[in-house]
Amino acid sequence: MTARRIDGKLRAGEIHEEVARRARDLRDRGVVPTLAMLRVGEDPASVVYLRKKAEAAAEVGVESRNLVFAADADPAGVAGAMESLNADPAVHGILLQLPLPSGWDAQDLLRRMDPAKDVDGFHPESVGRLVRGEPSLVPCTPLGILYLLHREGVDLTGKVAAVVGRSNIVGRPVANLLSQKGAGRDATVILLHSRSRDIGAWTRQAEILVAAAGSPQMIGADMVREGAVVIDVGIHRVPHPDKPGAFRLIGDVDPRAAEVASAMTPVPGGVGPMTVAMLLRNTVDAASGSMTRPWAS
Repeated sequence: MTARRIDGKLRAGEIHEEVARRARDLRDRGVVPTLAMLRVGEDPASVVYLRKKAEAAAEVGVESRNLVFAADADPAGVAGAMESLNADPAVHGILLQLPLPSGWDAQDLLRRMDPAKDVDGFHPESVGRLVRGEPSLVPCTPLGILYLLHREGVDLTGKVAAVVGRSNIVGRPVANLLSQKGAGRDATVILLHSRSRDIGAWTRQAEILVAAAGSPQMIGADMVREGAVVIDVGIHRVPHPDKPGAFRLIGDVDPRAAEVASAMTPVPGGVGPMTVAMLLRNTVDAASGSMTRPWAS
């Protein structure tokens, strides 16, 4: 068996088209969808991520503002900026780029954000609405995963899904989404993590496997059930084995799992493009005052 390639770039393009159309409609009504992005410090990866997000926003007609603070800035000043963005009716979405420098309290800043502008879905109110199955701004990567499964025609009802990784950014919310009642989901979810014993014994039961543990190729081909749909969230920059001084990107799943799975996301080009696409979709949702339920599968 050779797994079908789940093309995240293609599916992200679909979302970009939807967002561009909705952004044009909003602009025609005098509303310019606007995303404010806050960064503290000069973490190289964060600088790159925010630049890419701003470029993607410009391509679909979403305005972006970048607010940058030094790593040794007064937290009260950043909190004040957050409160100003909350009060600004021209700003519809707010993103706090993580991670913050050592010593900063990310949860304190997230709690200060207006939940209606929380396009990352990390505010406690957003999390609570997600857990209750109420319309909300859903974390971008889990929302992108659900869209990929939807577009691949994966029927989740009654299926066993294993999620490896329990972060509040991916693992927990995607497990919640997959198990929610109705909406074509209703999966039976196994949530695994680094302290789980014999992870392979659990993942081999899974018809849908989401690997989001942040550990390079920790999921071997022998840990994947034959015919499973595999979503690889991990992305790691490691030395290239055949090119001294060069690097390559790998995921949490051994690529040889494609010989067992029925469908699988590549790394790169799988889940990654979906995260930015869903950030933009959440921004136009916030601008239009709608918190839509995620897709049924």
